[in-house]
Amino acid sequence: MKVDLAIVNAQVFNTFSKRFEKKNVFIVKDKFYYITADEIDDCQAAEVVDAKNQYLIPGLMDIHMHIESSMTSPSIFSEAVLTHGVTTVIADAHEIANVFGMEGLEAFFSQPSAMDIFYAIPSSVPSTTPELETTGGFIGVEEVKQLLKHPKVMALGEAMNFNGIVNEPNSLIREILRAVQAERPLMPLEGHVPRVSGLELSKFLYAGITADHTHQSPESIYEKITNGMFLEFQKKSITPENISVVVENDFYEYMAIITDDVMADDLLEGHLDANVRLAIFSGMPAEQAIYCATYTPARRMGFQDRGAIVPGFKADFLLLNDVESFEIGAVYKDGKLVYTQGDEIKYPAVKPNFPEHFYHSLNCRALTAEDLRFKVKVSEKAVVNVIKISEVGTFTEHVQQEVRVADGFLDWENSGLALIVVMERYGKSGDIAYGFVDKALYRKGAVATTWAHDHHNLMVMGTSLEDIIAAQKQLLDMHGGYVVVQGGEVQAVCPLPVGGIISDAPIQELGAQLMEVRQAMSRLGYRNSNEIMSFSTLSLPVSPVIKITDKGMMNVRSQMIIPLIEGEQI
Repeated sequence: MKVDLAIVNAQVFNTFSKRFEKKNVFIVKDKFYYITADEIDDCQAAEVVDAKNQYLIPGLMDIHMHIESSMTSPSIFSEAVLTHGVTTVIADAHEIANVFGMEGLEAFFSQPSAMDIFYAIPSSVPSTTPELETTGGFIGVEEVKQLLKHPKVMALGEAMNFNGIVNEPNSLIREILRAVQAERPLMPLEGHVPRVSGLELSKFLYAGITADHTHQSPESIYEKITNGMFLEFQKKSITPENISVVVENDFYEYMAIITDDVMADDLLEGHLDANVRLAIFSGMPAEQAIYCATYTPARRMGFQDRGAIVPGFKADFLLLNDVESFEIGAVYKDGKLVYTQGDEIKYPAVKPNFPEHFYHSLNCRALTAEDLRFKVKVSEKAVVNVIKISEVGTFTEHVQQEVRVADGFLDWENSGLALIVVMERYGKSGDIAYGFVDKALYRKGAVATTWAHDHHNLMVMGTSLEDIIAAQKQLLDMHGGYVVVQGGEVQAVCPLPVGGIISDAPIQELGAQLMEVRQAMSRLGYRNSNEIMSFSTLSLPVSPVIKITDKGMMNVRSQMIIPLIEGEQI
């Protein structure tokens, strides 16, 4: 028997018994050929690896994630996540689609990658409607039909427009769902179903949506799974309380471990492997955690060639030094060694290529002091509407607060609140929207970004008028990214020149810059388990409860615009 690679004496994970067994694994070209406990006397292997005391498991598969969340390109991302044992992803590239539409998707689809990158069709570009948020790109029914023919497309990405799905039978998202069901009836339809239960959950399911990846609770896990919904657990859902529901009810077949969003600095430390470790730490048996990061995601997406160590499947696998700690010793892709413990993350052999205009995508004027002064009718105090952020997760509350009036203008700089401004940046309307944020910045300063989900308009928030103006100017000068300003001085920057949302710099450099931004935000008093995602989703009008776009603050559920000042037009 001639083979290209023999892995001998390994403890091999059997997906179907969910047990490790001492086996020898033989590989021909890029697929598993034979797995046996027997010695093969006549085996002629081009290479033999003795994996005694190591554990061989399938390559990890992440079926709900966004490459743009790591602020990098597909080819750079590929090199980074292979070091964490991830060999296949299904990427929903709706961020680049929001900025550049079909041209952005084609730029992603055409990039070479060492790992397998498949795609979910962005179903929500924009996430709501053009009347509620301005985007650079648009994905309608005709664009979806065109994407359905692409060989890399495996699913319909997260459907997010709550009102459109639940209350409007003729909405764009309902038309998209019907088009996909007609042309690809077996295609998985992914959802975005936060804090939805009862009859409204049934309406999501009735529309054909069969999966959810948002922040779960023990109650939502039980209700959604017992109603037939497949759940994808990202980091914030992997808690001991939630995992106990899965374990006690033997729900493993109906869930997968995913990432959704991994920041560039966090990517240096881990990816899907980190969430597998967290699941084990939270009480999930290690064998089940491996199963839910390899086989159940493969089955959910309809793969017939990966997710287990069996003959005929792709030879994508990891060698673990220890199962419980999930310590990765080596990673193989298509039967080739691509990572050995201790290796540095590589930069692609060819620099990622994007059209030149992707690097000059901000069409937005500079802010002035007059833009940030609000004349009011009342003489002493005005009641303002406020977005109150939390220290964990991205959900917000709607509160109101009195703010002192001085010389006929709102004295917001001494109110204890931060002013947030969203500016349309695609050269379409030039709209500017305002809001206030509580529990954001406790010191004078400002934060600005074009990485503002999902429309990616320019968003700046601050407690000082001068710092807001300085931060916005710095952002324009570097063609997008993240910036923190305090006392008129730039404290940290993370340039994202490609569409204002990604960088082609080495991931180590990008991660270090983002960490500096995160630390600078923390010094200003921003308190959240993920400062970057918390701030960047204040602009996401499908994430409860109150958010802001270039059209104004709005109630996410009712999609009604909320005025900055009660009884006043700004």
